[in-house]
Amino acid sequence: MVVASTEVTVHAVPTPPMSASRRKQLDRTLQQACLAARVLEDTRGQDTLVLDLTGVTTIVDFFIVTTGSSSRQMKAMAEEVHKTLKHEGSKRISFEGEDNNQWMLQDYGDIVIHLFTPDARKLYDLEHLWAEAPRVDWKAIAPAVAPRI
Repeated sequence: MVVASTEVTVHAVPTPPMSASRRKQLDRTLQQACLAARVLEDTRGQDTLVLDLTGVTTIVDFFIVTTGSSSRQMKAMAEEVHKTLKHEGSKRISFEGEDNNQWMLQDYGDIVIHLFTPDARKLYDLEHLWAEAPRVDWKAIAPAVAPRI
């Protein structure tokens, strides 16, 4: 009897040397991601985390994952983040799940924000799916209180 191996090897994306302009852009994106996390927490988001995907994929730099207690609350959270990031000069590329009661996604290019109900967060389990991505200590980077826009 032959048994197939189910072992999967995950390799980090090789990163070329970073130019000064890319470093500056990445620092700005990190600041905005941490600010967005602060806004989510200030609007009652729970268990908010920022994942640094720069060494994992070239598609996006940061994921923000948070939990809301209801679709109404998640919509309010999404709107506050959008106002703040727009004020910071970021353009939202897409907004998915606006009519969904379980999950919403806001794509800002370098930052993607996922808002979930508790059940949907367990189902999608992004923290496990992207386990190789380091977690950012966003509270140490973001302002103690997000500016009101």
